[in-house]
Amino acid sequence: MFRLWAKKFKDNRMLDDITITDPSKEKNRTKKVFDSLDEVCYTFDLGRPIWLDKNIKEFKKMDKTRFDSDNFIEGIDFDYLEIHVIEEDENWE
Repeated sequence: MFRLWAKKFKDNRMLDDITITDPSKEKNRTKKVFDSLDEVCYTFDLGRPIWLDKNIKEFKKMDKTRFDSDNFIEGIDFDYLEIHVIEEDENWE
């Protein structure tokens, strides 16, 4: 089971959160992350954030990253969106 937790923050307070679950065995980890992020953006009515080098490095190192206004093309009404993989399949490639 793969689970990704997404949280919106403003002024160091969590405004909203969602946990996305993906039980699929056919998808690889990267596909699950991107599909989950798409679902988060749809649910929060956000444009898809742009992955900058800092996001890629953070995510590879800690399985989480923050997207702030630099990552979004349109303006946002919060400080940042944080995503965090909280559960992974045992045999992902």
